[in-house]
Amino acid sequence: MGRIVSNFFISLDGVVESPDKWHFPYFNDEMGSAVGRGMVSAEAFLMGRVLYDEWSAYWPGRGEGVPGEPQETADAFASFINNVPKYVVSSTLEEATWSNTTLVSGDVAGRLREVRDRTEGDIAMSGSATLVRWLLANGLLDELALMIHPIAVGHGQRLFEDVPTQPLRLVREERFETGVLNVAYAPVAG
Repeated sequence: MGRIVSNFFISLDGVVESPDKWHFPYFNDEMGSAVGRGMVSAEAFLMGRVLYDEWSAYWPGRGEGVPGEPQETADAFASFINNVPKYVVSSTLEEATWSNTTLVSGDVAGRLREVRDRTEGDIAMSGSATLVRWLLANGLLDELALMIHPIAVGHGQRLFEDVPTQPLRLVREERFETGVLNVAYAPVAG
């Protein structure tokens, strides 16, 4: 049985929106290695409709990378994301045309349990804050991995806004030379 693992670049003040505007000065080999380890353990990828719309317009056929990110990292991610089985949760999307993508709608909780049951390894996520909040509320998120950047962005969508209290336990921690903290939490059962 697989695990649903959410990954975020997040600022000290909890902002997860537009990391391309504040994240790259902190990207180094340590972070690249941590991101790579996450790709190795992922057997599938889960996302919400907004992220699907953005990434399906950008990543197919790409490998040239993102400004500020090393080329080999961009190439590895492009290969990973274009080939991995992808699941997009949406009640409004009518079809998912990106290769290896399955649309998840209707009984989303039941369908995601089925995906998790038949997947060996992690079902990774990157972004999709609304979906992550829903997964936590419905007991479907197994791990929340955060790369906490030493910057207060001051504006933008925060990971947790107007949500019920959710106890978490620390399962992993690592500090990068840049001051970024790479931590992972699991929801506390019950």
